[in-house]
Order: sequence, then C-alpha cells, then structure tokens
Amino acid sequence: MALKDNSDNTFFGHPRGLSTLFFTEMWERFSYYGMRALLVLFMVASVEEGGMGLDDKTGNAIYGLYAMMVYLLALPGGWVADRLLGLRKAVFYGGCLITLGHFCLALPYTQTFFLGLFFIVVGTGLLKPNISSMVGALYPPDQQDKRDSGFSVFYMGINLGAFSAPFITSYLGENINWHYGFAAAGLGMVLGLVQYKLSERNLGEIGLQPSRNEDPSKQKSFEKNIKISLWILAIGIGLLILLLMLEIIKINPVTIAQVSTLIIAGSVILYFAYIFIFEKLDAQERKKLAVIGILFIFSSMFWAGYEQQGSSLNLFAERYTDRMIFGWEMPAGWLQSAPPIFVVIFSPIFAWLWLRLNKKKLNPSTPVKFSLGLFFMGLGYLVMIGAALVVVDGQKALPAWLVTTYLLHTFGEICLYPVGLSAVTKLSPTRLGGQMMGVWFMSLAFGNLIAGLFAGEFDENAIAANPQLLPDLFWIVVKVMMVSGLIILLLNKWIRKLMGEVR
Repeated sequence: MALKDNSDNTFFGHPRGLSTLFFTEMWERFSYYGMRALLVLFMVASVEEGGMGLDDKTGNAIYGLYAMMVYLLALPGGWVADRLLGLRKAVFYGGCLITLGHFCLALPYTQTFFLGLFFIVVGTGLLKPNISSMVGALYPPDQQDKRDSGFSVFYMGINLGAFSAPFITSYLGENINWHYGFAAAGLGMVLGLVQYKLSERNLGEIGLQPSRNEDPSKQKSFEKNIKISLWILAIGIGLLILLLMLEIIKINPVTIAQVSTLIIAGSVILYFAYIFIFEKLDAQERKKLAVIGILFIFSSMFWAGYEQQGSSLNLFAERYTDRMIFGWEMPAGWLQSAPPIFVVIFSPIFAWLWLRLNKKKLNPSTPVKFSLGLFFMGLGYLVMIGAALVVVDGQKALPAWLVTTYLLHTFGEICLYPVGLSAVTKLSPTRLGGQMMGVWFMSLAFGNLIAGLFAGEFDENAIAANPQLLPDLFWIVVKVMMVSGLIILLLNKWIRKLMGEVR
C-alpha cells in the first residue's frame, strides 16, 4: 500500500515516509563507508603500526569477500523479509546486527575482527534490499517517473552518510587508533536505528506484513520449517567461526575468493532457472525478469570498476599520492569522501535533467543510462593511467588525479545505480519484489568480489620492481568498461522491447 501523497505529508515533494528511509539509510551508509575507508589500510598495515600485517593479495581478497557477502546476503535477506519477517522488521533487525558487528571490530583482537565482519554482512543483507523495496512501495504504479526522482533523493541520503564518515573514521583510525575509527562507524548505525524507530509511523502500513499463505495451517508449518532451518544454519556458521577463531581450521582467502566467483555466477543462473520454471510467470513477467538478468551482467561490470575505490584506489592514495598540506599529511581515507559529495552535488542536477528530458520525450532509456555509466567509468580509469605514469616517472601524483577520477565515476554511478534500483522495482512482480532487489544487490556482490581479486594485482613489491605494471592494470579496466558500454548500447532497442510499458 502506497502512502497518500499530499501537501501535508511530503518530504521534498515526496511521501513523508521517504524521510524515515532517507535518514536510516544515511546513517547505515555512514557506518559502512566509515569502515570501508579503513578496512584495507588496516589489514595491510604492519603490526607495529597497529594493523594486521597482511600482504596485499590476502588483504584485498578478504576485502573482496567481505564486500561480496554484504551484497550477496541481500538475496536471502529479501526472501526472509518477503516470507517471514516483513520488510519493516528485517530493516530493524539488520541494523541491530550491523551495530553489533562494528562494536566487535572496535575490540583489538583478530578473532573479534572476523566475527564483526560476519555480523555486518548478515545485518546488511537484511537491511539493504528491504529498505530499497520500501522506497519503491511509497509510490503507486502510475507514478513511475516520480519514483525515479524519489530514488534519486534517497540516494542523496546514502551519499551524505558516505561523505561525512571518512573524515571522522579515517582521522581516528589512521592518526590515533584503528579501532577508534571502527567504533565511530558503529555509533552511526546506532543513530540510524534510533531515528528509524522514532519516525516509523511515517511509513503507514508499508512493510509490516510478509507474504502469507491463504491457508493458516500451511503458513504456520512454513514458518516453523523456516525458523528451524535458520537455527540450523546459524549454529553451523557459529561452529565454523569458532573453529576459525581457535585456529583448528585455516582458510586461504585468495582461493576462496576465486572459487566464489564461480559459485555466484552459478547461483544466479540456477536462481533465475528456478524462478522461470516454478513461479508460474506470464509472458510479460518472463520478459521483464529477463531484463533484470541482463542488467545484472552489466551492473556487475560497473561495480567491478567502481569498488576499486575501497581497495586499489585507496592504496594508491596511501602509497603513491602526495597528501602533504603545509607540512601535515592528510589521511588517505579522506579522499574517499570525494565520490559521495559529488553525488550530493550532481544527483539533483541529473534528476532534474531526466525529468526535463522526459517532458520533451527525450529521456534516455534504462539501457542507454547503463551504457553512459560504463563509459564514464572507463574515462575515470583513463585518468588514472595519467596518474600512474607520474608514478612511473618516480614522483607522487597529486590528489587532483584521484578526485577527477572519482568525479567521472560519480557521473557513471548516478546514471546507473538509482536508475537500476528503480528499474528493478518496476520490472519485478510484486510477490518477488524483495527477492529481485536481492538479485540486484548480488550484482554488486559479484562486482565487489572481482574488484577485490583484481586489486590484489596491485602488489606494492611487484610495482616497485616494475612500475609500468600500474598503468597497464588501469588500462585493462578501461578496455573492459568501454566494451561493456558499447555492447549494452547496441542491445538498447531489443531490451526496451522486453521491458514493455516500463521505461
């Protein structure tokens, strides 16, 4: 049920419930991006510097696995919300787990570090897809264009949190104590939870109830079986974590990350096969879900480039960028604030542009916006080749190189991400809304995993021995992004036909 949109119940011209979701997501992203600015730097920092002393390949592989799981668990998180908890409770419980995870990271122990990562990925899997689904539910089907604008406003909230977090967490983490930075990130999620509960009434009936079987006895049996399964899964994971903490078993993060790429790809294929075979879809639903599958592929390519910001580009800032300002060295993580502030500045401009073009019937289709996103990503890495050549010449690059790259990446992000979110809510059958949003976040999981593995190639020792490796690696990303953008542009007309009335 969508909230009634009237002059007494609006948030920047949108339903008042958008404000509740806006600020909840803002603080959740504060916690997530605050930690992201620290995570790789903390893992590869020496033990003497208070870090974990991991090599680049291992540290980046762990980062990729963590970032992958954050989004991978969005699919079961959406399913649990759809069938068991309801969207509203899933968001709250997810926030509680994220908070617990950050405070585990605040403790100076290796065991609690990995336990904290586990709590964060489970909590984010519950929160991320379902809060986005509730944004879509604020608007009736005849307000598709306003829904796009609403997601752009929502996305500004994400980036307000992401912008402010690195200034606090990076300063505390890099200059005082890494664990103080993690603790500050956790406080952000606490504030988000308090705000969510205090303003929850703005959401009306949205997300209160899960989908239920009309037969009460079957519904009760279903819920019992699911709860038993979840308890078994939780006990199994808890046992695995305990064995790892006691060092009874050991794992190789790089190998696991490599195998996980195949597992995710196979899982997505099997999931779509299941949906097409067993969900009794009509012809139009099949075509629209096929579009989601296509967008999944190109979204994954985009995020494989974008999420280098937390790994290879963050290491570039720390190792190869001149951060001295009047004798004081700026924390490397502060540069992580550039992309979100660019989003805050340019999101309203792009939202206005899409609406303006729509009135003139010139608004680019979803596939065209995806291609623009990939082209901007490629251009950003073209700039990084210039920065890398400065390093090859034996100098440190100015921060302007990274800032320009982040600006171009931001243009790509605005073209692709909010439009993709909106497209999934419009293309998905109502009964599969949470699950399809989970599929969308799986594309981010896949992209993050590839980003982590690729970032491992930026090994400090290898680059010291052969500096030309740095521009060569960036050139690989340029080629992948440009070719991907060209392919989806060529497929535009066919994809639009599959989308039917959705634009």
